[in-house]
Amino acid sequence: MATKSIGSRFGKPDRGWRERLYTIIFEADTEAGRRFDTALLLIIVLSVATVIIDSVGAVRSRDFVLLNTLEWLFTALFTIEYVVRLLCVKRPLRYALSWFGIIDLLSILPTYLAILLPEFHFLIDVRLLRMLRVFRVLKLPRYFDESQVLLQALRNSRHKIMVFLGVVMIMSVILGTIMYVIEGPENGFTSIPVGMYWSIVTLTTTGYGDIHPKTPLGQLITSCAMLLGYGIIALPTGIVGVELAMTMMRAVPTTRTCTNCLTEGHEADSLFCKHCGEKLEPYQYDAVAAGSGPINPADIKQRIERNLSADITKK
Repeated sequence: MATKSIGSRFGKPDRGWRERLYTIIFEADTEAGRRFDTALLLIIVLSVATVIIDSVGAVRSRDFVLLNTLEWLFTALFTIEYVVRLLCVKRPLRYALSWFGIIDLLSILPTYLAILLPEFHFLIDVRLLRMLRVFRVLKLPRYFDESQVLLQALRNSRHKIMVFLGVVMIMSVILGTIMYVIEGPENGFTSIPVGMYWSIVTLTTTGYGDIHPKTPLGQLITSCAMLLGYGIIALPTGIVGVELAMTMMRAVPTTRTCTNCLTEGHEADSLFCKHCGEKLEPYQYDAVAAGSGPINPADIKQRIERNLSADITKK
């Protein structure tokens, strides 16, 4: 998760045990934070693997006790993690309603619901609830910086993508209506929705073959739709690719936090908060804990001195 807005959205405690827990759980530039993330990644992977193995009938019947014990162990660990995350932020309700807060809740809720509501078979399928535990895999992306870069690129291009999807939907309606008129029910195009299904399958170059035109004019339109589909596939790739390149060119923020306004995401060589102007504490960086190569302290020192000189010159 990009750390730029975590503190401002959920609220970083000022001091005490909550502040220490917040640093470990939500920040990863420290050794303790890196160890916590690594341990949680391992638990998530093992938990999802357990759910996948549990879906195999032969294995489930043979090792039911072991799988059930592992599931409750993982559920207990995720429950503790969820409670601690709520405790160490100033705005727990805001975190609970956030995307990752909902994912954290989904990772533990199915196990408890399967026990609390086993008799309501007409309302809920217990096995479906058990399979919902696979949503724990959605907890993984927050621990990979690359996934956050991709997520930011998708967020920046969302308006262009929505316009693109709107154009595709319009084309699907038009092509589906045309094929319904040309081919008719006798050739399988029994309604406009069926024609829209054919147009979507054709434009995406999937081509199931369950519905296909019989008339020469319909085949001509199908050929044009197929050629148009290649351009449709390439367009969103270019949109996201440009946003991805622009996102990667931007400076990578750290978990460095302003003690005055609690804004996070300052660069390593920043001297003052970019929001309130308060002087920042010296940046602490552990290269081994952060999982990167060694960093030369002289380089950071030179950059700080250059920024300080520039600031004095402006004054």
